[in-house]
Amino acid sequence: MELEQKKFKTINLSDSFFDSLKAAYSEFTDWFVSKSEQSAYVFENEEGIQGFLYLKTEDGIIDDVTPPLPPKTRIKVGTMKINAHGTKMGERFVKKILDHAVHSSAAEIYVTVFEEHQGLIRLLNRYGFNSIGHKHTKNGTEQVMLKSLELPFDNFYLSYPKVNLRNANCYVLSLWPMWHTRLLPDSMLRNERSDIVEDVSSANSIHKVYLCAMKGVEVLKPGDVIVIYRTSDDQGPAHYRSVATSIGVIEDYKNIHEFSTKEEFFRYCRAHSVFNHAELEMFWKSKKYFHVFKFTYNIAFKRRVNRATLIEELGLSSPYWGFFKISDKQLQSIAAKGEVNEGLIVN
Repeated sequence: MELEQKKFKTINLSDSFFDSLKAAYSEFTDWFVSKSEQSAYVFENEEGIQGFLYLKTEDGIIDDVTPPLPPKTRIKVGTMKINAHGTKMGERFVKKILDHAVHSSAAEIYVTVFEEHQGLIRLLNRYGFNSIGHKHTKNGTEQVMLKSLELPFDNFYLSYPKVNLRNANCYVLSLWPMWHTRLLPDSMLRNERSDIVEDVSSANSIHKVYLCAMKGVEVLKPGDVIVIYRTSDDQGPAHYRSVATSIGVIEDYKNIHEFSTKEEFFRYCRAHSVFNHAELEMFWKSKKYFHVFKFTYNIAFKRRVNRATLIEELGLSSPYWGFFKISDKQLQSIAAKGEVNEGLIVN
């Protein structure tokens, strides 16, 4: 799924996707037209628009909600609508919102939601949004849901995208380029600095499932932190072409032999796996890739950190670069080289 950033004036307001928004908000059409030179994120397929997200940065008092919100830098989710169709588009939109908040050094994010949108409310609750008030307009009463990025770490869902190093082991996990591109399409192989809002987070889901056969991976446990390392693409020396690209947090680990049936294995993998049906069939039959684990995709580096830097500047060393343990300090040093917002790493 590709989210494309478009100016309002280039978006088809006549698409039936917007009918429910026009019905819910009497001023929607005038508002939409007034934003002609501003941009929103749109997902379209052959059936038309399926997702729309408009974000706004605000700094002052928010006095059109009850109770009012004091002055802070916030991201307002101005409009968000999804035709889910069983996809994970909601996760992608939450990731996009959080990327913007981190990029803008925002303290909070807020959104107003009508009570009947229970699916959206549950999704926002999962990632740390709480109802803190109401907004009353001629269109009715909406909940005001807010996520603070200043709160202490709670857990890796409510506090997402923060990464907690306390009581966690840290590892480097390598991926071949073909799997890296499919699993983490936004952690591009670019050693120059990239803008996380424009480039890095355009097609992201929060949760990932991966299979591999690398030795040692069975030690992974929930809460462990992994630095994703993309191996060389053979376009040059691995010393410069192999790069650390991102950070994730382990949610769960299983050995493929723990699944009693193929159906159970498919249920575990399908929702967040990059592998298609035929590939999962092959994995199940061969049992070659017996490590199966879920992780949250928390941070994509603004600057990729190549192997030369990891070895020569940060002191990483291992006889086997497929999977190996590193210290908290080494992970923080890698994150610093990747130009990660320091507030995202908690210890």
